Amino acid sequence: MSRRPLLDLPPWLAHALRAQRGPVSWSAVVRGALAAGPLLLAALVLGRVSLGVVAAIAAMLAGINDRPGSRRASVKRIGVPALAGAVGLCAGTYAGQYAGPVPLTLLLTALGLLAGGVSAVGPVASAAGTQVLVAAAIGAGMPLPESGWQRGLAFLAGAGWLLALRLALPTPGSVGGDFRFDGERAAVARVYDAIADLLDAAGSAHAEDRRAALTAALDQAQDALTGPRLRRYASSAAERRLHAQYAAALPLAEAATALAWAGEAISPRAAAGPRRLAAAVRAQSPTGPLPAPDRSAPALRALDDALLHAAETFDRGDGRRDLHTRRRTARQLLAAVLGRGGREYGLRVALCFGAGVAAAQALHHARWYGHHTHWYWLPATVVFLVKPDLGPLASRVLCRAAGTVLGALVFAGFAAVLPRPEGLVVLVAVCGALVPVATRHFAAQTAVVTVLVLALVMVGGEPQASAGRIGETLLACAIVLVVGHLPLPGQRGGGVRQRLTEAASAAYAYLTHVLGEAEAGAGAGAGAEAQGGDRAPRWTLRREAYRALAEARTAIALSAAELPALARHTAGTDEVAALLERLVDTTTACAVHLDDTGRLTPRHTRHLGELLDQLEEVRELLGPTVPAVPRLPVAA
Repeated sequence: MSRRPLLDLPPWLAHALRAQRGPVSWSAVVRGALAAGPLLLAALVLGRVSLGVVAAIAAMLAGINDRPGSRRASVKRIGVPALAGAVGLCAGTYAGQYAGPVPLTLLLTALGLLAGGVSAVGPVASAAGTQVLVAAAIGAGMPLPESGWQRGLAFLAGAGWLLALRLALPTPGSVGGDFRFDGERAAVARVYDAIADLLDAAGSAHAEDRRAALTAALDQAQDALTGPRLRRYASSAAERRLHAQYAAALPLAEAATALAWAGEAISPRAAAGPRRLAAAVRAQSPTGPLPAPDRSAPALRALDDALLHAAETFDRGDGRRDLHTRRRTARQLLAAVLGRGGREYGLRVALCFGAGVAAAQALHHARWYGHHTHWYWLPATVVFLVKPDLGPLASRVLCRAAGTVLGALVFAGFAAVLPRPEGLVVLVAVCGALVPVATRHFAAQTAVVTVLVLALVMVGGEPQASAGRIGETLLACAIVLVVGHLPLPGQRGGGVRQRLTEAASAAYAYLTHVLGEAEAGAGAGAGAEAQGGDRAPRWTLRREAYRALAEARTAIALSAAELPALARHTAGTDEVAALLERLVDTTTACAVHLDDTGRLTPRHTRHLGELLDQLEEVRELLGPTVPAVPRLPVAA
């Protein structure tokens, strides 16, 4: 009997109370401690405190983007937003110097429209959009003696310092070995572990969750391996080997998905091979003998052949296969910016950011309000609140308000007892170390960042400003709540529907490719020859389909946790995503069966037909850009 929760909380409140789980990245904690604090100390020694404050802010923002993963992925994850932030800081500085309150508000609103649209492209683009707006507000409002280009260079230096720490420092526990690829190695090993977990769950109620976990592991490994080379040439044997080991996992994942789709339990012996492969990846060693699974069914034969191929790849050790991925073209990126999601996102960000700038400018120039040096706090806070990447709107507002109040009160206590500036520098270093831990919950992250920012402001020579920070954060929360619920032109939930449309297009492209193989009589066995380049396009399409579905699922889950007034606009999309997932699972089972027999069974075509009929009935939720439903072949 299942245990019911003590409190049946509404989704928007439950999300606000939920924290991420997982191990603490102690290497990120060390990098955080060595980032903003030492930069600020060096600036104090050199007598350039204002530039040190800018560099420390950049290091703090880079620390927020310093997530677990590979070193090569961190170059894009940290570097691209830092470049955007430097540009925004320069632009905001010159706009603040030469534009009056009204032109400045209009310029920053237009920048918000552009940054919001770009944020719809993906996580890195969203982080870049956040930093360009935050930095533009800081540049326009922070009173510093340096020119715009000097501030921009200081910003790049601060973010570049943390990135250099990320690339140079070894991960704890890997000292003495080749730690350059520890992130990639761990990600590839998790793929093999996820394959084994899915095989163990075949025929059980946990199979669907394990398949989703396998998709997440493959996405993380793909991200870890795609990025700038850590050496000029692909001459590192370790680097080539990891690419080959990832590629060898794709047919294994395909066979495991087909076995889970069949819904029948299999022998525990089948999962032993992938677990040994995971151990071999971590230990950088050959696999040794692998237990062969039963070959009584097409999917089991595919699993056995994929294990043999993987063993050959591991034992060969020189990795001859590279990663097959598709880059988004400039036209596709522009379509994402100008699509339904990009337009809705950009308009809402522009309205919120513009309203924040206008309110801050009005308070800044109001005689009754008194001295208002930090007017940039209000629009900068609005930027973080309007970002759906950080959670549903109500959850963001609640967490931001609670975190700011807590952080401001904590800082007020520290400011009363700490010596200046030495004690504040130590406080900045401690907060930098806490940022990677606090990213588990938005309220905790807000509290840590609030303490850090208030300390930086005081080091820069400003008086204690906890009360102002609380007041303007609450005003920003009110602005975002109002604008977030305004009725705007077009259909609400555009971001979710855009993700769902992309997932449907990817699923249909994958199905069309597999059906093309069926019509061409492809599938002459899944042996060593079948693992060659002719299967690479299919694996690429399969990865794109599952990845697009995972992104759509994330967007749908966030939308479902909004207040009812917003959540109702995406009602029913979760069921459509579930249909698409079953379609991709069935397509994978068809592909494995085609490899073995060259034709589909009535069971396969029946399942495909039922799923396509159901998707045709909900086509209005997918959008007009979804291609036509593929034609099914007649079963043999």
